[in-house]
Amino acid sequence: MSLPQLSLSAARNLHLTAQGLLKKPRRRAQPADILSTIQRMSLLQIDTINIVARSPYLVLFSRLGEYPQQWLDNALSQGEIMEYWAHEACFLPRDDFALIRHRMLSPEKMGWKYRQEWMQEHAAEIEQLIAHIQDNGPVRSADFEHPQKGTSGWWEWKPHKRHLEGLFTSGQVMVVERRNFQRVYDLTHRVMPHWDDSRDLLTQADAEAIMLEKSARSLGIFRPQWLADYYRLRQPALKPLLVNLQLQQRIIPVEVETLGEMWLHADLLPLLSPAQEGKLTASRSAVLSPFDPVVWDRKRAEQLFNFSYRLECYTPAAKRQYGYFVLPLLHKGQLAGRMDAKMHRKTGILEIIALYLEDGVNVTVSLERGLASAITEFAAWQGAREVTLARLPDGLFTSCRSGWEIGTA
Repeated sequence: MSLPQLSLSAARNLHLTAQGLLKKPRRRAQPADILSTIQRMSLLQIDTINIVARSPYLVLFSRLGEYPQQWLDNALSQGEIMEYWAHEACFLPRDDFALIRHRMLSPEKMGWKYRQEWMQEHAAEIEQLIAHIQDNGPVRSADFEHPQKGTSGWWEWKPHKRHLEGLFTSGQVMVVERRNFQRVYDLTHRVMPHWDDSRDLLTQADAEAIMLEKSARSLGIFRPQWLADYYRLRQPALKPLLVNLQLQQRIIPVEVETLGEMWLHADLLPLLSPAQEGKLTASRSAVLSPFDPVVWDRKRAEQLFNFSYRLECYTPAAKRQYGYFVLPLLHKGQLAGRMDAKMHRKTGILEIIALYLEDGVNVTVSLERGLASAITEFAAWQGAREVTLARLPDGLFTSCRSGWEIGTA
């Protein structure tokens, strides 16, 4: 029996559907959309760079459109979501605590994220810190003074910051809110009073099986080798999982142009025929974060979208090809370009330092309108009153080469 055949464009559109990026939202965002959007993606990666809006807020904006950034903070403080190491540092639904609890209980397996020697060397001080939280409530690392300046001339991590990071990775404290994006920690037994390790703990194998199924659903369509990266799993048992999911009719095999055999999650099965017939169309233009699930697996982005991407903010300036913090540009099912941008908050200007189109992407009226709309919405959401343009491809924005005021694009 031959497999269902899909064009590469159709496969991309199915993936974008699973990620909530195929079309513009039909209504204004509501507070409940924060949790439901994170549930749809499974994970929302955290990054602190704020040259433009910080990544987790931007990933949500790309899907929801204009919304107050405070909503994400509220979802954390209200206990709808939590933080832990998943793909990297991530927000995930609080209901998924069981999936990552085994990691907390084996922190020595977490690599650089946990230093057993430090925790042992400072055990007495750490016990005092735990007692302080127990008696006085949640704390930030900023609540503690730094005892001395580092010999390098830079302020090193305060001991209490290291203590709290170790307690966080080992699951003894959890992040209950963020103040000015700074973590606020409380004791896990107070955050999760109904949790009982002896009763509720999943084995690593069972937890990883659920993670892989969630990865399959959030990707929508996938190659098996794409699954493990989503939660950064090491050598998971993929073959028996795929067999079980197929027997349960949770995934079906399909044949994709240039990519070969892939798997389609059952949640997208109603869209298989429209996708094959070319009726599943993409209309969304959006600015994406470098840490968006669509592009965070660089190999997957290159295979599925022919989009070769590397974040260059940690590359010396002279060696950068595109810029410091380059944002992928989505247009109608294609990663059509990228832009290096900076938000000047005091002056209300979004500066587009450089914008590049991918090879083979031609300037059209549709592309120009889509990118102008996406950039304007992105700028306005951050409070910008003006967009300025510098380096641009030939033929793009010829009527407004230096930029535009918000509302005039």
